[in-house]
Amino acid sequence: MKNYKSLYLSFYVLMLFVILNNISTAQEEEEPILYYQMEPLDDSLFINIQEQLFIDPPDPKAEIIVDLRQATDQTISVKGSLYPLLSLKPELRARIITYPFKLNLEETISYTSIFTRIIEKLRFNNILNPPTGFQISPTLGYINPYIQIMGGERFGIPLKKDIGISIGFGTPYSGALETNYMDVSFHILGIRAGMFMGQDGMVELKETNNHNNLFVSDGIQFAYTIPFGNFFEIGYLSTSGNFSESLVRKYTQNTVNKDAIVRNPDGTIKYQPWLLDGGFVNWEFRYPVKLMGATRSKFYVASFIDEYHAGFQGRELTLAGSVFDLRMDYMFNSKKRNNQFVMDISVQKIFDYWAYSSMAIGPSIIISNLKSGSIGLTSIFVNVRVKVGSSL
Repeated sequence: MKNYKSLYLSFYVLMLFVILNNISTAQEEEEPILYYQMEPLDDSLFINIQEQLFIDPPDPKAEIIVDLRQATDQTISVKGSLYPLLSLKPELRARIITYPFKLNLEETISYTSIFTRIIEKLRFNNILNPPTGFQISPTLGYINPYIQIMGGERFGIPLKKDIGISIGFGTPYSGALETNYMDVSFHILGIRAGMFMGQDGMVELKETNNHNNLFVSDGIQFAYTIPFGNFFEIGYLSTSGNFSESLVRKYTQNTVNKDAIVRNPDGTIKYQPWLLDGGFVNWEFRYPVKLMGATRSKFYVASFIDEYHAGFQGRELTLAGSVFDLRMDYMFNSKKRNNQFVMDISVQKIFDYWAYSSMAIGPSIIISNLKSGSIGLTSIFVNVRVKVGSSL
């Protein structure tokens, strides 16, 4: 019996030795990646590289390609411009060479590798990271270098640290061609105060399914971010006066908005746009995160003009080497309008020169009740986002 135990022990030791030897051999035989694109998941490293190359302003989501195939002519390409790798400091060169998130540009692509390699490129261990200091600051969180032509966060311009102004087109939660709302606000120490007004240029492009639109004339608004991180904002919005008869006809009866009022067979009103009037207490609870390498993103629940919202907004998310914006908002049934789902997807890196990293473009859609009563696309249009200056 003892002989059998000795034999089993010897067998297990031999198997363990073979396995460890195979692992060691596989590690030794693994070829280093010499020609690769650096995935934009480390903002500080990407900015440091560009600062040493005197690229101003630096872009934390720039396309950076490293070529180490020739020992005497190693290069680094930033947004299409080629530089010798030796122009960087030794410490930075070491970080670039050992950077773990690489897209191998020498890899042979086949019909099956499209499906097998995509999982490895998703980088699930980098999906969620802590937000930046600006995102969680109650007084600086308004600073935002992104201008979007329809809906979403306000474009925030800092005049001096916590003093600045913001401009927005559409409400923070509206979608494509949904509203004529536009606002301008002044910010100081977490307080936001300003005015809103109606600009009809965009909504006039849409001729059908306008029954769930929101129209405004003008008014004032103010809000305050509670000084325990950039997590909770409460405010008040009030219209200044009633709509004139000409505006009522324009928004409900003219040829542009001919489908604005939808009636039942008995002649009663089934759907109609909301002409905003009155005063409203608004609030938003948000949780800033850094999702998928985003330079700015958050989850939120909110109440705006007595309509409840839940959603996500993200700027410059990174997935398998692609950079894009994503916004999703669900509005629950209100007293005046039907529930709806808004989604924007804007893709970066499709233009050239300065627009390569500063512009993103893509579809914006709204799903809600059609005038027939079924669920479908009530609005679809091209949304454009422009980044002014460097990211935070």
